[in-house]
Amino acid sequence: MAIRPVEEIIQKPLVKRIALSIQYQGTDFCGWQRQKTAGSVQETIEKTIFSLEPFYPIKLVAAGRTDSGVHAAGQVAHFDSVGQVPVNRWPAALNGRLPSSIRVRDSSEQKSDWHACYSAQFRRYRYTIYNGCTPNLFLEPWSWHRYQYALDENLMLEAASGLIGYFDFSAFQRSGSNRNNSFTTIQEVRLSRKGDLLVFEIQASGFLYGMVRLLVGQLVLVGEGKLSIKDFEKRWKDKLRSEVKEAAPARGLCFLRAGYKEPVFRDKIVFDSFPGFSLLTSDPPSKC
Repeated sequence: MAIRPVEEIIQKPLVKRIALSIQYQGTDFCGWQRQKTAGSVQETIEKTIFSLEPFYPIKLVAAGRTDSGVHAAGQVAHFDSVGQVPVNRWPAALNGRLPSSIRVRDSSEQKSDWHACYSAQFRRYRYTIYNGCTPNLFLEPWSWHRYQYALDENLMLEAASGLIGYFDFSAFQRSGSNRNNSFTTIQEVRLSRKGDLLVFEIQASGFLYGMVRLLVGQLVLVGEGKLSIKDFEKRWKDKLRSEVKEAAPARGLCFLRAGYKEPVFRDKIVFDSFPGFSLLTSDPPSKC
């Protein structure tokens, strides 16, 4: 009788691709991606998954790699699982072991070729600016307190609207990026004011390293009357990175969600789970 090869006798484990919808408060993390010298969101979750599945290498891949201090309301990530944890039990299993600054909201099983980053058709961010005179402790972790001048949201929106399309945005890219080029497609921009709060949202096929914070820093200069729309356009169209110096603080930025061809999670869970802020009184910079 012929002897069967060992490879045929040993049954390969069934690998399941698990997608996670993740929220985190970025204040205490060095960003999403693993770092040698500081704790990251990726490392924290990977270690927690490994504590449940210590027999298979864990690599968590995200739709967007947020910077140090940036928050996420609907980050999407995937990993491959061979363990016994049911797909729908991953949120409860992880949340019981993760720090309170990270929460897994939903989970699903996807095809083996689905990829949290490469399958995404868009990413969407929100930046919140507090344009009131007096500091507000409860807005501090989630917004940029810019109080020196009253911001002209109409000028800011006019400047931002010219960004829509496929362009080279190298003027808004921090050094240290490993991208092959600086082209991306901005699909939508929104900017609204509610009293002393300005909310800027931007959606694109992808974002460059540090792009949103550099962009918001320039838009604020436009809103303060320190930078004309013409000069703003010249800076990014002529790729004048050396003139783009001020980046908005990380704390005002939140990764809202990523979009895919087919739904990945329950829509009511992931569509917009970052709370909107509202103030009943107005305290404009003119009162400072």
